[in-house]
Amino acid sequence: MRNRLILLFLTLFLPLLVPAQKKKFRLPPDFVEVSGLQITAPDSIWWHNDSGDRPRLLLTDGRGRVRQRIALSGIQNRDWEDISTDPSGRLYIGDFGNNLNRRTDLRIYLYQPGTQRIDSILFAYPDQRSFAPPLAQWNFDVEGFFWFRDSLHLFTKNRLVAGNYYTKHYILPAKPGQYAAILRDSFLLPKRVVTAAAVRPDGKQIALLSYFYRMTFLGLLPKTRTSIWTFTDFPGTDFFKGTMTKTKVHKPPLIPTQYESLDYVSEQRVLIASERTIMFKPKAKQIKLKKVEKLKS
Repeated sequence: MRNRLILLFLTLFLPLLVPAQKKKFRLPPDFVEVSGLQITAPDSIWWHNDSGDRPRLLLTDGRGRVRQRIALSGIQNRDWEDISTDPSGRLYIGDFGNNLNRRTDLRIYLYQPGTQRIDSILFAYPDQRSFAPPLAQWNFDVEGFFWFRDSLHLFTKNRLVAGNYYTKHYILPAKPGQYAAILRDSFLLPKRVVTAAAVRPDGKQIALLSYFYRMTFLGLLPKTRTSIWTFTDFPGTDFFKGTMTKTKVHKPPLIPTQYESLDYVSEQRVLIASERTIMFKPKAKQIKLKKVEKLKS
């Protein structure tokens, strides 16, 4: 009888004692230019900064409080842009930021938190012939990827100014080596460029985080727009052949905010994080995904 009472108490009250993941929180000073996040448990989130930081990972709880700062020796943070994981717990760190479209050292680091072993994937794009190519062909910058079905799926960030707003989908083997990426498909995101990507844990939906930036009022005021594009009911890994929906990320007017990281919290929610600016500290918030607009074919 006593054991049953203890079990009943734990069932009812233990969830109240576990720190819940907040729907909105500020990020600590370590997050100078956060560009990647990966949720591995309700109370465990991996993060990394962009090229302005040394090669390290930050592990926080679900409220953004830092638990560990892990320095990764023997590698560089040339331009880390996103992070993902696989069922074994291995982390993939994308050092493939390529704003000028001229890098020849694109790579993805494979990191095992348990053993601290680090391996590398080196890769190139099969359709890139020159470094850098003519400006009209600049679409070899990547800021979002994820692991899915033993492969890594990369999505390019097109040029924000004078680009054609197509994102390309490339595939790589999720194991150490040197490869030519496979170009699978491309998709038009009108007036948006991709800054992060994630796959839902059940594998039935993917999400692309995107934004748009321009100056308004005679070039005096910046204006940003952020959207999350989700794809469901896709055959195999042909994500762009699935059903596409768009969720707008609302923010206060006249406050420029650039979100560059994203992952799923639940089936209907994602967590996104913004970079630090001169006026605003970095923050993270949950977004409820909903169908608000469908593109016309």
